[in-house]
Amino acid sequence: MDMLSQDNASSPLPERARTVVAAAARLGLTLDVHTTTQTTRTAEEAALVHGVAVGAIVKSLIFEGAETGKPYLFLVSGQNRVNETGVTAILGEGLKRPNAARVRELTGFAIGGIPPFGHATDIATYIDQDLMAFDVVWAAAGTPFANFPIAPKDLVQALKAPLIAVT
Repeated sequence: MDMLSQDNASSPLPERARTVVAAAARLGLTLDVHTTTQTTRTAEEAALVHGVAVGAIVKSLIFEGAETGKPYLFLVSGQNRVNETGVTAILGEGLKRPNAARVRELTGFAIGGIPPFGHATDIATYIDQDLMAFDVVWAAAGTPFANFPIAPKDLVQALKAPLIAVT
């Protein structure tokens, strides 16, 4: 259960979450951001806080192309890990994990609070098809203490990102 909903007027959204709300609006989405007193840095923590299955948590994972350095964002079900070999076949190049500083440079957000949109740079985005098994999923809203619920079909439509198998 949420510890504190953003509907509480005495608790304004953190600046990073306001950035995410503005980016969502540009995509035609209206977000109901929930702030919490407990961290939601991991999928397991977020699932516990919001009372949902781990699979209903969206992990925003940043990789870079091993050959090109091109950034990639994978929106992954909390229960899954990215099979780098399988995804390499889709992308046509290998993947490498950037360090935390590079992730912040690319996205504008720290690991544990990376949202699905509103990044500092354009990032090719792919969505885990397993998220479609849920009516509603929860994604980070710019900090490890802010999340929002969204229908996965709305996320796909707004981002115009391909659905792929990541496992």
